[in-house]
Amino acid sequence: MKFFYLCGIAFSCFLAALSVQAVELAEHEFQKDNPITNQQCISCHQSSQHEWQQSDHAKAMAIADKSSVLANFDNKQVEHYGQKAFFFIKDNRYQVTISYEDKTDTYPIKYTFGHFPLQQYLVETEPGKLQVLPFAWDSRNKAEGGQRWYHNYSHEEISPEDRLHWRQPLQNWNGMCADCHSDGLVRDYNPEKNSFTSQFDNINVGCLSCHGDMSDHVRKTRQRNVAEDVTSIKHPTGQWLRNIGDKTAHWQGEQRDNAFMDGCFACHSLRAPLTDGIDATKPFFDQFTPQLLASPNYHADGQIKEEVYVYGSFLQSKMFAAGVNCLDCHNKHTMKLKVEGNGLCLQCHGGEVYSVKEHHQHKDNSAGAQCVNCHMPENRYMGVDDRRDHSFKIPRPDLSLGFNTPNACTSCHDDKSNQWANEKLEKWHGKAKIVLASKQLLMMLNSGHGISLDQHLSIIADEKLDVISRATAIQLLSYATPTLSADVLVPYLTHAEALIRLNAASVATLMRPVEKVKYLTPLLSDDYKAVRVAAARSLVSSKISAANQKVFAQAFKELIHANNVNSWRGEGVANQGVLAIEMNNLTDAEKSFKNSIKIEPYFATGYINLADIYRAQQRPFQVNSVLSKGIKNNPNSAALHYSYGLHFVRQKKLQKALVLLDKSITLMPSNAQYAYTYVLGLDGAGQSRQALTKLKTLIINYQDNAQLKELGLYLSQKLNLRTEYNWFMKL
Repeated sequence: MKFFYLCGIAFSCFLAALSVQAVELAEHEFQKDNPITNQQCISCHQSSQHEWQQSDHAKAMAIADKSSVLANFDNKQVEHYGQKAFFFIKDNRYQVTISYEDKTDTYPIKYTFGHFPLQQYLVETEPGKLQVLPFAWDSRNKAEGGQRWYHNYSHEEISPEDRLHWRQPLQNWNGMCADCHSDGLVRDYNPEKNSFTSQFDNINVGCLSCHGDMSDHVRKTRQRNVAEDVTSIKHPTGQWLRNIGDKTAHWQGEQRDNAFMDGCFACHSLRAPLTDGIDATKPFFDQFTPQLLASPNYHADGQIKEEVYVYGSFLQSKMFAAGVNCLDCHNKHTMKLKVEGNGLCLQCHGGEVYSVKEHHQHKDNSAGAQCVNCHMPENRYMGVDDRRDHSFKIPRPDLSLGFNTPNACTSCHDDKSNQWANEKLEKWHGKAKIVLASKQLLMMLNSGHGISLDQHLSIIADEKLDVISRATAIQLLSYATPTLSADVLVPYLTHAEALIRLNAASVATLMRPVEKVKYLTPLLSDDYKAVRVAAARSLVSSKISAANQKVFAQAFKELIHANNVNSWRGEGVANQGVLAIEMNNLTDAEKSFKNSIKIEPYFATGYINLADIYRAQQRPFQVNSVLSKGIKNNPNSAALHYSYGLHFVRQKKLQKALVLLDKSITLMPSNAQYAYTYVLGLDGAGQSRQALTKLKTLIINYQDNAQLKELGLYLSQKLNLRTEYNWFMKL
């Protein structure tokens, strides 16, 4: 499966005639004229500076030179599915000639990006626009398979027509990566010109990223209170202690303030930005709207699947609930683990209970005896980068049997079955604890099983369940019901947890219009921008009273700004178009969708939305033109084939429609709606028996098949086929 590499960047294109001196000057063009530099901190905090230099943060990005480039540029040729790159050094510059089919370009390497276990390289394809090269350097040692060039998507071809091609927005440094790899980044995207004039304070991640602008602190001459002055992190008096007989430690002392982790989550999360750049002094929800635990990014039980970083995992954990924070395990400046091996976990978990064979059931000091291998299993991303799941779950092969989720046992013993693993664990530790009923229901929901609305609401109401799982269930209400009464949603619109309020505000469109205005209006003044923006988004088409027009206008302005910040990619511009439709401004909507296609011609949604506008305006010729162009540019888009098929259904050209609808199923066999529409189309074309036969072969592919079952019963009755009717009844 494809996933986005969020750390992609590229370098700038210099004329060969430029002198080395001129090139060196040009390399600083992305730094602000008057930057807030780390130098102001170093004179007093030399030990912190020394520790920071050992961190990955300190090597997040660098000018490409002998001190930073790790890869072999000694006239190295690499190839992947017809895409070729030749890496060489000329005029004291690291350079690359890259080609695909008959298109060839040569660029100087402008920046290195990261350093271990891989290093990527950045080129400037247009003035101010940096892209990540598709080939990266595996910087692991040779024994581990490293010291080689490899393609970022090593198991598939990424053609120029693919959204993940290195020249496309999803591999753009300015939008996708820059704010987390440099201090004080401002993207400064110009939607009219589709260009960037991005700048940073410091090229990599340093003091400013975590502590914010400390210029006032530097200017103070009085003795400073480190706890209150130097950092936003509070230092409460207390420690983790284990009483006699306790298996795990508990916090004893002043209440911990873990708000500083908002700074960690700003980069270690999958999220949509609300502002241009990151301010370490502002809360997470004032700058981002996080993505939650839904498929395809997470498995049904909340384990990581795609590249989601840490936020969504850690918020599920018992340790987060107990008040554990990042710095309990990671050094605050090197960010390396405080203790290697099981010693890290045994800071709080009793070794006499957990670091013994009776618990882990493996030979001492073996891989199976390491806490992290069972409770923090690794996923590999970007070809070589192994990252651990921070939800700290117990291996549950019993859940794997029911929900097809991974577990550490069979991930390691890949020749064994989930049943084998479950029996082993039962033998060693007894039957697994019963999972919370709400958690089981959420897993059913995430894996495509149908549940009732009452069951769905019970997930949200269960205060024993972690907050991010409850918020995820709230978010999924939009797919579960067309309407919600105020008494169901209001408790969550006024909830103490911002994450709950945020997602309740997003689904408040399910309430009656009058109730929506009544209960969402107070959230336009919420403490957090993410909540205010969600409330404004849900109230766009509502009648706001004169008394609340000012506060709505302020929140709406924040919404527009957030859309503009993200308008460098197709989704951002499309969001503006959808907003314009809801405001009944079809002219602006059409313009937005055209822009989304221009910016990302391989973003299928832009074509579909533009075609929908033309359909509403009864302009079938334009619908046909847009969708046919969309399929030409996106031949593997199931959604485009489906939309084009529906267009021909409306035009009563069923034979053309059936070809496209059939193709949509081939491209996305997991979508039950595509199957339903195709079978219905066969019936409408007078091919009812073929429709019934096709339905019987398709329906077994879907767990939530209630609608398809009803269609099968209808067709069986229509054809007077009792045997077939009984077959569907038994499903």
